[in-house]
Amino acid sequence: MPTAVLTIEIDAPAEDVFDLIHDYSRRLEWDPFLRAASLLNDAQVAELGVSSRCVARRAVGGLAMDTVYVSFKRPFVASVKMTRGPLFLDLFAASLRQDRVDDKTTRVTYRYNFKAWPRCFAFLVEPIVNWVFKRETQQRLLALKSHLES
Repeated sequence: MPTAVLTIEIDAPAEDVFDLIHDYSRRLEWDPFLRAASLLNDAQVAELGVSSRCVARRAVGGLAMDTVYVSFKRPFVASVKMTRGPLFLDLFAASLRQDRVDDKTTRVTYRYNFKAWPRCFAFLVEPIVNWVFKRETQQRLLALKSHLES
């Protein structure tokens, strides 16, 4: 199962980082990967058990993924797992951890793993998907940093 861990330090308090990441009304202000982001089932705030939908820009396929929060501990960690997504993904899960470096600096760690479908083509699909996920996640973390530090 492909897994990646990406880390960045941001000059902002952990609470500010966590709150911006999980505020779907502000998600498109900083996230260059998405063209739409929303909470589902009339949820007003992200929290444990809440579902969300993110839709990628058309330039990276325009695909949608629904996830549910399986962990939510402000301001330290939130984790999601896919409940509905692109046909080429069988499983997807991700976590975002915020660790205080000091009062004004936060280390953000994004970890994901996935399985491609159908399994018989996973050896072909997974390296490509992992390359795209890793590249887009790095760009998203840099955009988050830039937004919070500006």
